[in-house]
Order: sequence, then C-alpha cells, then structure tokens
Amino acid sequence: MNMKRRTPNTERRTSNAERVIRWIGGRVKEDAPVYGTTHRSDSTPNTQRPTPNAQRKTNPHFNLEDRLLEFSARIIRLVDALPNTRAANHLAGQILRSGTSPYGNHGEVEAAESRRDFVHKLKVCLKELKETRRWLRLVKKSKMLPEKTWFSSSRKVKS
Repeated sequence: MNMKRRTPNTERRTSNAERVIRWIGGRVKEDAPVYGTTHRSDSTPNTQRPTPNAQRKTNPHFNLEDRLLEFSARIIRLVDALPNTRAANHLAGQILRSGTSPYGNHGEVEAAESRRDFVHKLKVCLKELKETRRWLRLVKKSKMLPEKTWFSSSRKVKS
C-alpha cells in the first residue's frame, strides 16, 4: 500500500506569483499577497523619484558621445579629402578604422556589465584615439593635404 503523506503544499498547489518570499533578519518569511497587489499609499513609483543624474544639467562641451560623433564625421571628411595615391589610400584606411571606432566603442561602454568592464572598454576607446592621433600626425608631416584643410574649425590641432 503506497500512501503519500499529505502536506499543506500538496493539498493546495500555489504558484510562485501567489507567494512573496522575503529575507527578513536572517529568516525567510512568506506573505500571502499576490505580486503587485500590495500598494503603500505613501510610496512613489521609481519613475517619479528624482535622481542626481536626471537633475544634472549636462554641459554640451563634455558630452562624450556627441564629441565622438563629431570627431568621426571630421575623420570621414578628412579621409575623403586625401589624394588618390597608394600611400594616401593606405593611411586613409588606417585613419578611417581607428578614427571612427571610438564612437562605436563608446556605445559598448554605456552597456558595460561591471566597473572593470566599463574601464576596459573606455581604455579601448582611448587606444583607438591615440592610434588615430599618430596616423594624423603622419599625414600632416607628409604634407598630403594643404594646411587650410587641417584647420577647418576654429581649434587648431597640435602636432
């Protein structure tokens, strides 16, 4: 004779949504309310709570995403202005890859999974920017472009 012992859980089956389990003072306590039905009248939804980041006024001079976008666009314009020679085509390819990748890599920075991942991805952006600076210095030193092309904005590039 095979008789199963009846416990409260086997008598009445409940779904996980019907019980909320909380960790309180080293003990697990079960409450009966269904998820989402407990509502404190004095609570504020997360979307309405002010946060320091939401209140901060951003300085457009330091908006890294916009600055990287502008940098990538300027790199594209500069590469298009290079002459159609073997050396210029080689440099154009190098500059185009290293000069536009920081913008894309910055998108990965925003989706970092940890602080270490965040720092690592920012370092990759910095590495690409330093590589681009070296290629640009080589283009300038080789005089592949006239001086007026280099300084299309009010800021001058240091060599």
